[in-house]
Amino acid sequence: MKPELLLPAGDLEKLKFAFQYGADAVYAGVPVFSLRARENKFNIESVKEAVDYTRSIGKTIYLTLNIYPHNYKIPALQKALRPLADLKPDAFIVADPGVIMMCKEICPEIPIHLSVQQNNVNWASAKFWHQQGIERIILSREISLNEVREIHEKNPGLELEFFVHGSICMAYSGRCLLSNYMTYRDANQGTCAHSCRWNYRIHKAIGKNEVEENVAAERGYKNLDGDYYLEEKERPGEFLKLEEDEHGAYIMNSRDMCLIEYLKDLRDAGVCSFKVEGRNKTFYYAATVAKTYRKAIDDMDSGKEFDPEYIDELAKTSNRGFIPGFLVQNPREKAQDYAKRVTSQTHEFVGVIRKIHEKEGKKLYEMEVKGRLEAGAEVEVMTPKEDFECKLKEFTDLYGQKAQTVHPGQSNNVLIELPREVCAGTILRKERIT
Repeated sequence: MKPELLLPAGDLEKLKFAFQYGADAVYAGVPVFSLRARENKFNIESVKEAVDYTRSIGKTIYLTLNIYPHNYKIPALQKALRPLADLKPDAFIVADPGVIMMCKEICPEIPIHLSVQQNNVNWASAKFWHQQGIERIILSREISLNEVREIHEKNPGLELEFFVHGSICMAYSGRCLLSNYMTYRDANQGTCAHSCRWNYRIHKAIGKNEVEENVAAERGYKNLDGDYYLEEKERPGEFLKLEEDEHGAYIMNSRDMCLIEYLKDLRDAGVCSFKVEGRNKTFYYAATVAKTYRKAIDDMDSGKEFDPEYIDELAKTSNRGFIPGFLVQNPREKAQDYAKRVTSQTHEFVGVIRKIHEKEGKKLYEMEVKGRLEAGAEVEVMTPKEDFECKLKEFTDLYGQKAQTVHPGQSNNVLIELPREVCAGTILRKERIT
């Protein structure tokens, strides 16, 4: 059976782009009960629209209830469960055992998938949760391919889902208090500030209450032995002691997971759903990743060899550099990328086709401007089926006025000509100048 391609849906627009560009399923959530609360535009009414749309195109949607709720959130969660269940999602994604209990009591007809937040890393834990009525487990990112295989072999009736692309936490998937400590935004309540990805400097202690390296140099101090401290760029003067054990220190930014070249291995190990992280990312990200993984899955299913150009394709959207996580080996120092602070994204998202107009027997494409463009610019046009390159000769606004340069903030939608027919939702991007 061909594995499912599961994409994030932070709002209805991202959901539609994910499906248009190849996703089989999406996951979405109401902010107060979901681990993506700050950038999540869904509420129960818009979730209903999302479910209805998904049903209309014969696809699959899962709803996330994967926070670890404190007592004060329990009454609201109990009240919301029945209305959410009445929308008839394909499953709830849940982490907390108490929430699982409430789902089974209030809406037993809705299947339950165990969230990655539960950090399932062994076959015995998987067996336990299966006995509790869990139909699918989203395995922890921190396990190896051999461990995935053994979990499947010892639990053959249990569905396994695995993250194949996106950001990696500095703790066991989400179980982190760094954001809460620094900004009072709790990762386990869906409001993570991603403090592990901020820009830090490292200082050495030079004496009691003195940790500023530059001051030490000015004062002529030579003995810099002592504890190390972190200072975040936007919080000067606030020092966090950096501690480590015999295994090292583990609180910095990781590169992104990318397992596109290991899909066959994961499928053969028993994974039935390939999951992409990124509900906070743009619809351009969703479209690019969905299309690339769609092609890789279809190639795999037809027996074709993996095409390494797919990795280059994924690099055209936001990323911190790619590693395979812990799937094949411990990434060690390769997981962290301190020296290279800039993104390795190769292309810039500059426009999306919103409407198609017929004028004097030819098609004009109404483009929403997403990046600066000049007449004559070379762009890559990405449709759900094909990509091609062309030059944009000129821009015409909706009132017939021509322009040589357009960019977001000043320009409304503009009309352009393209050498091939494309559909609404087609994306334009250009190579970034480095």
